[in-house]
Amino acid sequence: MAHFDVFNGDADGILALLQLRKHAPIASEKITGVKRDISLLKQVNAAPGDSVTVLDISMEKNTDALQRLLEKKVDIFYADHHRSGDVPVSTHLEAHIDLSADTCTSLIIDKCLLGKYRTWAITAAYGDNLIGVADRLASKSRLSLGEMAYLRELGTLINYNGYGEIVDDLLFEPSALFDLLMGYESPFDLMEEKGSPYFLLKSAFEKDMQKAKSTQPFYSDDVLDAFILPNEPASRRISGVWGNELANRSPQKSHLVLTTNSDDSYTVSLRAPLHNKRGADEICSAFATGGGRAGAAGINKLKTEEIETLIQKTVSFYKR
Repeated sequence: MAHFDVFNGDADGILALLQLRKHAPIASEKITGVKRDISLLKQVNAAPGDSVTVLDISMEKNTDALQRLLEKKVDIFYADHHRSGDVPVSTHLEAHIDLSADTCTSLIIDKCLLGKYRTWAITAAYGDNLIGVADRLASKSRLSLGEMAYLRELGTLINYNGYGEIVDDLLFEPSALFDLLMGYESPFDLMEEKGSPYFLLKSAFEKDMQKAKSTQPFYSDDVLDAFILPNEPASRRISGVWGNELANRSPQKSHLVLTTNSDDSYTVSLRAPLHNKRGADEICSAFATGGGRAGAAGINKLKTEEIETLIQKTVSFYKR
């Protein structure tokens, strides 16, 4: 019997799987990709009796593939916090779905494992920009302010690595980064090794962020700031994390970061106001390639002529 680990290539997906595999090691075929590559379940070529773990990818976007696997009597463990649609009822499906704006998949796994790998879960929560939630968990774990700041930076860096149009845009292929991180007992151990992914990501992140911060908004009002980044790997890497930083800097506003694609379409990151974490998934799902969660969502390919519609939808939603 074969096992498949299917997971999002961002901090949340990687660190959710890390917690599970530190708890229960198992040989598996890993299926992942860039953060926005979420239709991953269709890549699973499982047979009856095989098993699959699915982490941090929308069930709604993988419904057909999920149903096919369940019909084959493949056992599936599914944990996620994105739009789920109707969750199938099956003896072969164990679903842990929580759509709260204040959780992520790693925190769902943290609950399942009773906090066994809490510092990794906190790192993932920071990476998913759940700063308040991560701060509270870190305080309960009696971490110092310095330790909290480091976990926030590490989570941000791991998340930053997941953004790109293709895997070649990334500094580490996500499954390779997972394998590297599995070699560390604690996230704090990465700080002790100069050649660790932490230091390599930190150096690249600082250069990419400096470029992004020089960009001025092409639209700005009292509820939305919107930016366009050029068609460069650096733009694709930094777009989502920069969106998080913009949200943290101006929590009363929503933020759009559009990154120009090679076909003149745009990849979109939308961040709801941190003071009103709702609606991002609703807005982005109105477009053909959009989806996400209440506080943060995106569109894989937005046409130029759709930009004005996106601006209008976003402004009208948050002016309610």
